[in-house]
Amino acid sequence: MHRIAGEVCGVCGERIFSSLARLAVGDDGCEPRCGLCRRVEQPFVKAVAYGSYDGGLRELIHLLKYASVRPSANVLGRMLAEAIAGLDRGFASGVLVVPVPLYHAKLRRLEFNHAELIARAAIRLSSTPHLLHLSPSLLERKRETLSQTGLNRHQRRENVRGAFRVAHPEAVKGRDVLVVDDVYTTGATVSECARVLRRAGAARVWVATVARTLKNQDHHVQVEMPDESTGESVYAAEFQQPVARAASG
Repeated sequence: MHRIAGEVCGVCGERIFSSLARLAVGDDGCEPRCGLCRRVEQPFVKAVAYGSYDGGLRELIHLLKYASVRPSANVLGRMLAEAIAGLDRGFASGVLVVPVPLYHAKLRRLEFNHAELIARAAIRLSSTPHLLHLSPSLLERKRETLSQTGLNRHQRRENVRGAFRVAHPEAVKGRDVLVVDDVYTTGATVSECARVLRRAGAARVWVATVARTLKNQDHHVQVEMPDESTGESVYAAEFQQPVARAASG
């Protein structure tokens, strides 16, 4: 289980293969943007992940999430802490750490929220625990949603639309927030959480996950769109076939 290698989007963390994407830097002038983040403004400042959602890392996440092997949360928490370390320089002051919540009926059934266990371990193992303040009850899931597994990007977005609410808006107003989950797949879940937090008055929202599904170069296709006036290629749209089992995030 290793850290994500290679060039990734400076906003969502997606793997980048396009040479044109590498030139599409953001306002900071130094980080590339993937095709989606060039077209759409994300509700979060930046999303980071420790590793790719495959192999041993996927198995470890499944041990916690589906087999209730709680000690695995400590290993996953260490990985998450490493991912969060890259965000520390953006934290001006204390950051509220908000695990993606489960619906109350599911939480009673499972007896724990895996995202919260990972977040607790990450804060404990972080090099800057004084900047990270766990707030597990700040965000609530208002309704039970379908499993995101097997849904496409649009279906995932519709599935979680309106599913979350901020329980204590006064605690969020003007604060920086870090949303934590186990896996980032299309980003539908964490993006919905970020939108709700921003509407409640959060100053900035970041996202950190243990794993992320990534594009595979063998399945990557780049389509260049010519400028009608000059005939030069000015935009690249990136597509890929699914190469990994869909996760829930």
